[in-house]
Parts: sequence; C-alpha cells; structure tokens
Amino acid sequence: MFEALSAMASVFTDPYLIALIFATTILGVIIGVLPGLGSTTGAALLLPFTLTMEPVQAIAVLSTIYVSATFAGSITAILINTPGTSAAAATTFDGYPLAKKGEAGRALGIAVVSSTVGGVFSVIVLCIAAPLLARVAYEFRPPEYFALTIFGLSMLASISAGGAVKNLIGGVFGVWLSTIGAERVTAIERFMFGNYNLYEGLSFVPVFIGLFAISELLVQSKTVNKVVETIGLKAVKLPTKEDYKKIWKTILRSCGIGTFIGVLPAEGATVASMIGYSEAKRWSKNPEEFGKGSIEGIAGAEAANNAATGGAMVPTMVLGIPGSGTTAIILVGLMVHGLRPGAYLFTEQVDKVYQIFGSMLLANFMFMAMGLYAAKLFARISLVPISILWPIVFALSVIGAYALQQSLLDVWIALIFGVLGFFARRHGFAVAPIAVGLILGEMVETNLQHSLKMYDGAWWMILAQPLAAFFLLLAFLGLCGPYIYGLITKQNR
Repeated sequence: MFEALSAMASVFTDPYLIALIFATTILGVIIGVLPGLGSTTGAALLLPFTLTMEPVQAIAVLSTIYVSATFAGSITAILINTPGTSAAAATTFDGYPLAKKGEAGRALGIAVVSSTVGGVFSVIVLCIAAPLLARVAYEFRPPEYFALTIFGLSMLASISAGGAVKNLIGGVFGVWLSTIGAERVTAIERFMFGNYNLYEGLSFVPVFIGLFAISELLVQSKTVNKVVETIGLKAVKLPTKEDYKKIWKTILRSCGIGTFIGVLPAEGATVASMIGYSEAKRWSKNPEEFGKGSIEGIAGAEAANNAATGGAMVPTMVLGIPGSGTTAIILVGLMVHGLRPGAYLFTEQVDKVYQIFGSMLLANFMFMAMGLYAAKLFARISLVPISILWPIVFALSVIGAYALQQSLLDVWIALIFGVLGFFARRHGFAVAPIAVGLILGEMVETNLQHSLKMYDGAWWMILAQPLAAFFLLLAFLGLCGPYIYGLITKQNR
C-alpha cells in the first residue's frame, strides 16, 4: 500500500507530467465548452497522438481529457443553455434559469465546487475499490469472463440515448464488427472480402474517430448558421455559507450515485447526472424551485456526472469492461500501450496504475482552478464559428486515422464509419453501444471458445458455475425485468 501511495504522490513531483496534465486540462476544458465535441470525441481525436508517449503519460492525457471536459460542459450549459457535453444536459435545467436572473457567477461557482468534490470523491473510491475488485477478479476464469461480458452488453439497453432495442442492435452490430478478420484459432477468414489488410481485424482507433468525431462533424454541419445567445459573466463566485448548508447533502448523495452508476458497465456520466438531478429534486425541501434556478439542481447534476468519471474507470481497468464511451477509448489506450486490464495489472504494474489515479486527482484540482479564474475566458471559446471549428476537427481526424499505421485504409475506415455513425444518429441510434460492442466482441468470442474447451463442448456447464450464473441472471433481469414487472403489475390491476 505504501508503494502505491508513493507512486500516486510521485505525480505531484514530476514537472513534465504536471505540465502535460496542465496543458491537457486546458485542452479538455476547451473541448468541453465547445458544443458537440465532448470528452469522447476529444479522447478519440487525441488517442493516435498519444501512441508515442510513455504508457502513464498517454493514459494521463486521456483521463485528464475525460474529467476536465466533463466539468467544462457546465460552463456553456449555464451561460448559453447549450451543454458542451451530454453529461451537462441536466445542468441546463437550473443553471441557465439562475444565470438569466443575473446570478451566472453563483451558478458556475456551485458547478465548479460540486464537480470538484464529485471528481475527487470518485478518485478516492477508485483507489480503494479497484484493488479490492482486482482480488475478486483473480477468481475469474473464461466462463465468468464470458458471463460478465454478456452482462456488460446487456447494460447497453439502459443507456439514455436511443432506446433499449436500438442500443442492443448497436451493441450486436459492434460485436459483429469484432469478427472481421482471421479467426484466432483456426485462421479462417471472415468478412474480409479478399482484403488482407483486414487480416487482424478492424483497428479500434480509426473506427472510433469515425464514429465519434467525423459523425459529430456531419451532425453539427446542420447548425452552421445557428445564432447563440450568451449571458454575461462578471466573475465566478464561490458558494456562500448558506449555499453550502443547502447543497452539502445533495453533493454527498450525488457523489455516491454518480460513482455507483459509473461503475456499472456502459452507463457513464450522462445517466449519472440525470439520476443525480432527479434524486436532488426528490429529497429537496423546495422541489418547486427546480427548473427555475435551484442551486440544489446544479449541485446534484454536476457532482453526479463528475463522480461517474472515477467510477467508470473501475470496471475499465479491473475487468476490461468500459464504464462509458470515453473509457472505451481509454481502454483501447491501455491495451495499445501494453497495460492489459485485469487483476495482474494491479500486481505487476501497480506503480503505473496509481500514477494514473494521481493524474486524475491532479486534473480535478486543475480544472477547479480554471473554472474559478478563467471561466469567462473559456466561455468565449464557445462563440467560435462552427464553420471554422469543424474543418479543423476533420483535418485532425484524418491525420489521427492515418498516423496509427500510415495506412490510407484506416482513413477510409474512419470516413466510412463517420458516415455510418451520422446515419445511425439520424435514425435514433447511439454510437457508443457500437464502440462498446466492438471492444467486448473479442472478449465474448474468446472466452466462449475457452469455456467450451474446458467442458468439452458442454456449454450448459457454464450455467453450473455460480459466479457465471449470477452474471447471466443479472443480464436476463436487466433485459427482461422491466417487461416481466410490467406484465405482473398489469395482471394485478
């Protein structure tokens, strides 16, 4: 334990890493305040450029983008009623009305403090929970990992965007994409259509750049001439003593909610913020103020969405199951740099793990300082015309896709998946389930194969393993539970 804490503290004494996190925090806040970008798109764009870095530095950059962009979405949510990220959507419900009353500085102060407390709380939980979960993961064999992966895929049904059926279709499509290439055991070619550049399958990086960055570019192209109304901001104001008395219970409650929701596979900050907001309203002594500028509403949403960032890293690093769209990209970064998620990561490379945790903690304090002293400056960035911003994003997308293997095929893959992601969004499908399905697809296939070998093809023996049966039961309840409950209540009427 002392070794782990020393590794975590070393982040605060490494000048290069501090400078890197500081620069990335600025970039993350900029990405967060630009409507349409968000942490997932930012991480997808930066992923190719982290390949030349040391493992800790690369993951520190991606995780810093994650936490800082998640917070920064609240700036535009409060000032222009347009959340910079989907995780800040609930913040608009009370943030913008409070700003219209001339209290924009107070609203941002509540958001900054709540976000920081939520982020720091989740990192502390991450430091404690991840090693404990890693010990449990030592007992996992292929049947347990197969069942866990099925559970992770089933959780896609509850992602807020899209709908249960559409999200599951997206997840299944992502699993199918993972089968492209040569089968690892028999070397049988699958869906390659004679193109041997696909022998090892689709590369995650260009696919993610296409799904998240280029598709968002095409979506935003429809709002080129949109006029944004901005509320003036004099200075960010820290909450008063009366404000703290009113919101401290809400912040603590949302910290717990956000961290728990983040730990659940495939959920993330958007779901956490919505639940945090609704629970703040449920427990409030003045629920009639919500929607009219309640500081409890701002605190509930912001503490929850930032708490989800650390929570989402728990299954990502311990089980290899991404807790959100952004952690799916961080998971790819871990694997590319040889940091294979799992129990052994916390024994063989524990120093690197806790340096990553330390980087996230430092990033939370840095975005707090920037939110308090530079929010007015960052808010102006949101006024950058889309006609200037998105051509830059497109250029970075193409460069990033090509830089991975210097292959034009990767550029075409990014463009194809950009168009695919655009039409998916247009018809109500979220792209995050496709990305999660692509990552988990290999785990599903590999662990199913190993399980069948263990039991000489007797697949039903998987159900005889208590832990595997438990995860499969959770998956079944997650998918069918609402329908069963609906039928029971309907019959009782």
